[in-house]
Amino acid sequence: MPPHDHPPETPIIIGVGDIKNRSTSPSSAKEPAQLMHEAILAALLDSQIPNPDKLRASIDSIDVVRTWTWPYPDLPGLLAERLGVVDHGGGKSLLKHGFYSEHGGNQPGKLVDEAARRIAGGRVRVAVVVGGEALASLSSCAAAKKLPPPGWTEPSQAVDSVFTPTGRDLGSNLGAIHGIGAPIHVYPLYEAGFRAHRGQSVKANHEESAKLYAEFSKVAEKQEYAWNYGRHDDEGVIGTVGGRNRMICSPYPLLMNAFNTVNLASACILTSVSFAQSLDIPRSSWIYPLGGAGTSDSSDFWLRPNFYTSPSISRSLDAALKVSHTTKDDIDLFDFYSCFPIVPKMAASHLGLSITASEKPITLLGGLTSFGGAGNNYSMHALTAMTRALREGRGRKGLVLCNGGVMSYQHVVVLSKEPRAEGGYPEGNPLKEHVDDVEVPEIAMDDAEGEAVVETYTVEFARDGSPLRGYVVGRLRGNGKRFLANHGDEATLRQLASSTVEAIGRAGSVRQDASRKGRGLFVFSHAAKL
Repeated sequence: MPPHDHPPETPIIIGVGDIKNRSTSPSSAKEPAQLMHEAILAALLDSQIPNPDKLRASIDSIDVVRTWTWPYPDLPGLLAERLGVVDHGGGKSLLKHGFYSEHGGNQPGKLVDEAARRIAGGRVRVAVVVGGEALASLSSCAAAKKLPPPGWTEPSQAVDSVFTPTGRDLGSNLGAIHGIGAPIHVYPLYEAGFRAHRGQSVKANHEESAKLYAEFSKVAEKQEYAWNYGRHDDEGVIGTVGGRNRMICSPYPLLMNAFNTVNLASACILTSVSFAQSLDIPRSSWIYPLGGAGTSDSSDFWLRPNFYTSPSISRSLDAALKVSHTTKDDIDLFDFYSCFPIVPKMAASHLGLSITASEKPITLLGGLTSFGGAGNNYSMHALTAMTRALREGRGRKGLVLCNGGVMSYQHVVVLSKEPRAEGGYPEGNPLKEHVDDVEVPEIAMDDAEGEAVVETYTVEFARDGSPLRGYVVGRLRGNGKRFLANHGDEATLRQLASSTVEAIGRAGSVRQDASRKGRGLFVFSHAAKL
């Protein structure tokens, strides 16, 4: 379709930018807002517009992915000020839309999808979607006892430590009673469940994960914005447990966990076809969002239907393809969020792609271990990389899966070299905010007692490599209720920690901890010696 035939409300991505501050010295510590500002400026130049200042002055929408690094009182407003998108007489922001997201790795896809929708509806002209982290710099400043870092924006609350996903308060729910609920705990539950559901041995599963992440590492090695740009870890390094690759929570050693201590930012700029034409932005810069979709499973992982499927992943993928009038076979390039191997495994499996030998790329970045876990913003880098890949002719259509929480929230966006046949953009998210129509086992809260079987499990390890604590999701034989439990004796802990014996489906018994209400303790019935 010739450019002049496009409906004027058709949204397009016209500029993308990525910034990496590889230095971890306190003297060169840049705060997230500075990295984000630089990413937006890079995206303005990337549009190839003859007059970047004219595009900058037209920005009337800024969405910011919430950063882990620093508590800002008004980050969209701060960026508008730095971009000069303010009334200089009264200092008032000229934005029609400014939004600071909730936490979640799904947010980049969700915000780009919603920005495209606002442009299609004529509510804004030029939308910026941006995010960034500077945890590497913040960590170095903390080590040098320079908190807050000199020159950083005044925080909205005191900062006396560096954020880590494993340090979040778990609250007072069933998971917290058992000390489980962080990402390092929950994703392994799914890896184990997916492994057992496929009839895969523990050894074969570990080898598969090592091979997958070795392939991802090769991608990151050639990705200029990757934290590990220029180097990669092979299958032997990733699969060998010990030393610097200690086991975190089985079955994942360190090199199968997201690495979050990075300084990265990225931005996308969207506008309409008609406005891009009025600014003389060349068509070679245009990439079309075709549609998006997202939903979430229960935030309480024990209220999920099982641990070998993710309704939120499968439905988000299917709905995004449908609303984009695209089939999975039409997609040439994929980027599946990959904080742990289980997410790309589940996405690939649902779409019928090979996990370790796909003919089509399933990552453009290299995953959160090798590219770097840029907080909630990882998938913004995937969207910028997808935009470049489509511009370069590496494919006609691309799909980005953005995942957040503990396999909780998903958002999928489809991008293309060509517009939708009818132009425009879908009016809304085709999915409900939450999956609420799946059957979930009844939960035994503080009355889990008796014979039971293991549904899934993981073991957390100490820094010296010794097993520290077992986490069991089980089912009572008597009534089928699901329960959570910790290991009830050292023999059970050793068996759960085995790298060769599958514990899922094995029988045992659960009792209540007399010293803590609601805490289950699980032991195997007739434990074989290891």
